[in-house]
Amino acid sequence: MMEPPTIGLILAGGLARRMGGGDKALKLLAGQPILAHVIDRLRGQCDALLLNANGDPARLAGFGLPIVADTVPDFAGPLAGILAGLDWIAARRPQAEWVLSVAADTPFIPSDLAARLHQARAAAGTRLACAASGGQQHHAIGLWPVSLREDLRRALAAGERRLGRWTNGHGVAVAEWPAEPVDPFLNVNTPEDLAEAERLAAAAP
Repeated sequence: MMEPPTIGLILAGGLARRMGGGDKALKLLAGQPILAHVIDRLRGQCDALLLNANGDPARLAGFGLPIVADTVPDFAGPLAGILAGLDWIAARRPQAEWVLSVAADTPFIPSDLAARLHQARAAAGTRLACAASGGQQHHAIGLWPVSLREDLRRALAAGERRLGRWTNGHGVAVAEWPAEPVDPFLNVNTPEDLAEAERLAAAAP
């Protein structure tokens, strides 16, 4: 398994308004839930996987992952999901110093995501790293040290909800991937996105 020990955190806590409600991660892509594609691509890169989701956890039990809900009320966004994951890991996997977060609606995440983010962080001397493609940073797809969880808790209590603003305040390295022929961080937010993902999945070797 990769070094240093890293836990994968899949963020599925959103409200899916643009998809008409419900769980985006459970929409079918190439015959499987989008979440299944994310799990398959992430599993070999991490020492264990964890799912952040709100609401009834039974609907996701079939994926066999531990499920942790936000502890900050009122759907405070991905920062709240990341804090919930950091707290769970600190309590149950204290040997793990790093969390790799990905969105549950990104079915094409690259197989070298964890390795390249760790490399970018180490090269830049920063505590955080995030992915980018086509010149756009993807703040929810990144590396987080468990040691920053109390700082994140204070920021959320003070009303911070902007993920990029919080990470930039601590220093964040960026690892860039090409967006062609397939953007590895395509996220499925709308029915149109899902149709595009189906086209890309069908064209993949």
